[in-house]
Amino acid sequence: MATPKHIWEQQQSLMQQVNNNSGMINSNGSPLMDEREEEMTRSALALFRVKEEEIEMKRMEVRDKVHAHIGRVQEETRRLAEIQEELEALIDPMKKEVSTVRKKIDTVNRELRPLGLSCQKKEREYKEALEAFNEKNKEKTQLLASESERLRMKKLEELSRNIESLR
Repeated sequence: MATPKHIWEQQQSLMQQVNNNSGMINSNGSPLMDEREEEMTRSALALFRVKEEEIEMKRMEVRDKVHAHIGRVQEETRRLAEIQEELEALIDPMKKEVSTVRKKIDTVNRELRPLGLSCQKKEREYKEALEAFNEKNKEKTQLLASESERLRMKKLEELSRNIESLR
């Protein structure tokens, strides 16, 4: 098969021959120009057909490459879809487990709230009871101290009377 460069060179040489022989006349008296022009037309037509064939071959090559590429893309798409299905199959059980764990956490949180409030209430009551106990203990100590002093005073007064009566 002729390359485009080779065909172009043939065309150029034909054009030079036509220019060189433009003044010549053939044996039957008609100018050689008509034969040359006819030959150039045939040559140009042959060149056009060769180029058309080349274009058609390239088009077929490109079409085959595109079809092959499309086939590979379809295969990769199918493989990706399979992988995605496998991943979803793995994720679904985890989603269910996570959902179950979240529900348990929510349930425990609902149960903890009242217990926390109850615990805070009991702590306040304990502190109040402890404060009341400490106050009563102070009062008791003060009462005991004052009672003890009163008894001592009473005994001192008695002793003092006894001493005065002895005198």
